[in-house]
Amino acid sequence: MSDSEQYAMESADAGASETIPMEAGQIKKGGHMMIKGKPCKVLSISVSKTGKHGHAKCNFVATDIFTGKKYEDMIPSTHGTTVPVVSRSEWEIIDIDGDELTLMDEAGNQKTDLNLPTYPENMGEEIREAWNGGENSVMVTCQKAVGIEQIIAYKKE
Repeated sequence: MSDSEQYAMESADAGASETIPMEAGQIKKGGHMMIKGKPCKVLSISVSKTGKHGHAKCNFVATDIFTGKKYEDMIPSTHGTTVPVVSRSEWEIIDIDGDELTLMDEAGNQKTDLNLPTYPENMGEEIREAWNGGENSVMVTCQKAVGIEQIIAYKKE
């Protein structure tokens, strides 16, 4: 490599990972884990006994936190797996334009990059009806993991 080669820097962030490594045996029911590249919430864990090759296996049943689709995975308890970094935030609806939302948090920051949710099936329409063209104040809970952000709940004030 010579000094004349240029590096293209697309973005600068803190470099925080979207997932963290964790031993499969450390994951608890109600926690999160990645299955088939999807962030999932663990519904149940069953641990099989150590076999003749010496590894107890954990059988995970989990649902995708964004689509609700059910996944299963079996991992030896001493092996590593990945856990998504999941964050939630509360926003107030300012405007609904088509399917696009304009949101504001308590600090007054605005967000315009979210659409009405498509899962669960009728939630988008329920939010639109609750908001009633701006007549009512509606708070939405936004969940973010592995670069995906989606509204998962709402409440009418």
